[in-house]
Amino acid sequence: MNHKAAMPWDAPAPEKGGRPSAFGLLPEDLKRLGCPNDADHLFSLLQRPWTWVEGAPKLGKANRDFLESLTDMSLPKIDETIGSSDGTRKLALLLSDGRRIETVHMPRVVKNARVTLCISSQVGCAMGCNFCATGAMGIQRNLSAGEIAGQVLSVMSSLGPGTSSRLTLVFMGMGEPLHNLDHVHRAIRVLTHRSGLCIPARRITVSTAGLVSGIEKLARLKPRPLLALSLNASSDEARSRTMPLNKVWNMAKLRAALDTWGLRSNEKFTFEYVLLAGENDTDEDADRLVAWLGSFHRGHNLNLIPMNEHEASEFHEPAEARIQAFSDRLKSYGCFVTVRRSRGRDVNAACGQLVK
Repeated sequence: MNHKAAMPWDAPAPEKGGRPSAFGLLPEDLKRLGCPNDADHLFSLLQRPWTWVEGAPKLGKANRDFLESLTDMSLPKIDETIGSSDGTRKLALLLSDGRRIETVHMPRVVKNARVTLCISSQVGCAMGCNFCATGAMGIQRNLSAGEIAGQVLSVMSSLGPGTSSRLTLVFMGMGEPLHNLDHVHRAIRVLTHRSGLCIPARRITVSTAGLVSGIEKLARLKPRPLLALSLNASSDEARSRTMPLNKVWNMAKLRAALDTWGLRSNEKFTFEYVLLAGENDTDEDADRLVAWLGSFHRGHNLNLIPMNEHEASEFHEPAEARIQAFSDRLKSYGCFVTVRRSRGRDVNAACGQLVK
């Protein structure tokens, strides 16, 4: 069987086209295009929303004329906001071509208040995981680097935080980030640039369903974000039932890619395991999961995510007693386990529920 002809993630996703977004350009790009003033300063005006006026960069005539002549200056616009009882806000953002994506704003009320933004990388998704609402959409197109960075800038401008030092980013919204790696990594370069938001790469996490070719490529890129793997099964048979990607990139290939990642000092993987009642939540599943993790079962983060139910999937959340028993069995092996109670469930803003 020719997997490359049959599998949608092996083909490039559709692109928007048109002029490049001003918000996806680095200072060297602006300089190459003929920036009339200091390119680093112009980049800062574009990328630091706390300096904006009424939701738009304060550029001056020369800079604005330059950008309007060569680039697309549109930003994703907040089209709809739905607030959750836990303080989470699910945002529908309108793109310039009329499509919509979802971004989730999650404030953390701690000593030093922080915000986590769950951002999208594609309109829809090609992976087809059958417990995920976004997967039911299919793939519509990639987001450009400017649209990805623009999500962050638009939301910060409207809802905060007022400084990037209190911001954490997770690529866990719509889409498979590694299916759009060129745009995703360019956006990461923009978001981490010292003249812009200057977000440390250690505060950016990219979550993948297991696109091994993308993992291998991301491992070599700089700056390199943290990696989260959406595993969700303990055997190839079970994983292939719920995640078609596993039929090409099976669990052995996935484990080999992690072995060659090259962890830095104090760097940890995050393993995400969506618990599906009667499908992947037995004691035997826990035992197989620990065996697959091998040396990664200690010192890394294992997030158990009770299924966030939605109408596009027939799966259900396990009973609380089963969730606890699964967690306890993993802990008995020495795993660092967190049962992640997804925020925003009451407004369909939780993991696996994003769809537009």
